[in-house]
Amino acid sequence: MAQTLQDCYPNAMVARFGGDDFGLLLDGLEPATDCTALARRLEAALNRELTIDGRSIVVSASIGIAIGPQDADCSDALLKSSDLALDRAKNNGKGGYNFFEPELDAEASRRRHLEIDMRRAIRDGDFELYFQPLFSMSENRIKGFEALMRWPHEEHGMISPATFIPIAEESGLIMQLGEWALREACRQAAQWPEDISVAVNISPRQLMTDGLVACIAQALAQSRLPAGRLELEITESVFIGNVDKTLNILHSLQALGVRVALDDFGTGYSSLSYLRSFPFNKIKIDQSFVRALEDGGSAQAIVRAITTLADALGMETLAEGVETQALMEILRSEGCNMIQGYLIGRPMPGNHVQRMLSSVQTTVALG
Repeated sequence: MAQTLQDCYPNAMVARFGGDDFGLLLDGLEPATDCTALARRLEAALNRELTIDGRSIVVSASIGIAIGPQDADCSDALLKSSDLALDRAKNNGKGGYNFFEPELDAEASRRRHLEIDMRRAIRDGDFELYFQPLFSMSENRIKGFEALMRWPHEEHGMISPATFIPIAEESGLIMQLGEWALREACRQAAQWPEDISVAVNISPRQLMTDGLVACIAQALAQSRLPAGRLELEITESVFIGNVDKTLNILHSLQALGVRVALDDFGTGYSSLSYLRSFPFNKIKIDQSFVRALEDGGSAQAIVRAITTLADALGMETLAEGVETQALMEILRSEGCNMIQGYLIGRPMPGNHVQRMLSSVQTTVALG
């Protein structure tokens, strides 16, 4: 790759920063230079098929571009600006290029401040768990709750998980948050009726830690929650990388007696192969399919195929994002076992769960 860069721009300075990160410094450009044309040339040179030792390799590169002096007036600042542009290029789907824009620096600054606040919030115990009900259509009752992290910020109010979870993942704070959520969910669920379970999301990074199985066993022992009442939700992204290690960890978790669910089923390109590799207890049908059910078309056939497949494999199905009675009836007719969404209930603080469970009206209204 270094040679490719040098061949494209023989008079430029080429550097390898480490790993697969490279830098290219072009100086002496005229103000009228078409930098977009330069970017496209670079994109074409780097995103291509190579043959190395007789093997064909498809190479993909993301490119971040900063131009001085308007984007930065010194070398360190120019590198920082190009790095921010590179992050945006990667987030846009990889294999493309992105120019630095001032708002990228503002966004990076905002994320840095949120990370600092997050560390303080974890230390001070400011995070909370909310719980969203999971409704069994065959039993006509609430069968469990999914634990969801919430962050009430003293200055910005309630911060969306869509905002703080990616920051937690990038910074590594997801490990502390995930462990806290697991222990707290078990503690609260132990106070519920014995036929009510709790589902906890496990991040890909958290799943691959060596101490996860021991942490879950300890959380169950401390809370005295039976293992069968704990369900761990994972997404298929956990299989990217070391598949054998992932499968070993999942089997170890099932050996504890906990249930394992595959979340957002149908959104990845290889979900079916994972069903063949591991005996999940539950498949969660992504809400993008659920929302499309009322429009007709292929969504209903897809849901029917998923429920039929799951039933043949001895797995439960749960549909996410159910907001209307009509959607519930369609899912019931297609053989879906459980539903989750605003029709049943919004995420609620832990002290509201007992109140909901004791309300007879919940079952009657949905009967």
